[in-house]
Amino acid sequence: MKRKSIIAVALATILMSGCALVEPNLVKDDSYQRTKSGAVLGAVAGAVIGAVKSKKHLEGALVGAAAGAAVGGGVGYLLDEQANAVAEALGTGVNNDPLALADPSNSIVVSKGDKYVKIMFRDAMMFPYNSDQLTPTARDKVSRLAKVLRMYPKTIVQVAGFTDDRGSYEYNYRLSLKRAQSVANLLKANGATNPIYVKGCSYNKPIVPNKSEAQRALNRRVEVYLYNNPADAIDPCRN
Repeated sequence: MKRKSIIAVALATILMSGCALVEPNLVKDDSYQRTKSGAVLGAVAGAVIGAVKSKKHLEGALVGAAAGAAVGGGVGYLLDEQANAVAEALGTGVNNDPLALADPSNSIVVSKGDKYVKIMFRDAMMFPYNSDQLTPTARDKVSRLAKVLRMYPKTIVQVAGFTDDRGSYEYNYRLSLKRAQSVANLLKANGATNPIYVKGCSYNKPIVPNKSEAQRALNRRVEVYLYNNPADAIDPCRN
């Protein structure tokens, strides 16, 4: 009976959260799906932990569920909030459609993962050919991003550069790293005090096959990841 009560509490918490299973692609994300998902997962985990630690299992489950929902929801809310703030600053919306990256009309794509916000800057907008010097348009966009980051100084920033497959891996690695570093330097120059890490990915993880100039242009890009927890960081060159 005690075990059934714990399960009932966890299920009730899920239902009360109103969690949507499918997140739509929104111009502005008002669903706060990360908040809802974080609250649900936190509640379930909190219920189990609370029940285990408490002699009064049902009471412990209720307390644990409430605490877990608060913590999980808080993390999710921050991701949602940052994604919307970044998208608004860059003059776009939050777009979680995987096909958006392969659409050449999208020079910037802001999307949300479960544990991070990702900003993709298309290379044609960012740098002259074979250069790591930011264009005036790129400097404006990166400066706008820095303004948002100043509002979230604890957010961890990871900048990764990507090239197409023309030339050697080593040459493209150096170019991709320099481009990522150029973005990181400008973020810092515009007042972002966040921890910022850079990585050169050469021609790893192409969006599309490098079989034409149009496809190569899609693969040349800079990606910026925003994390609230260092344990959530991924290898942008592989994942």
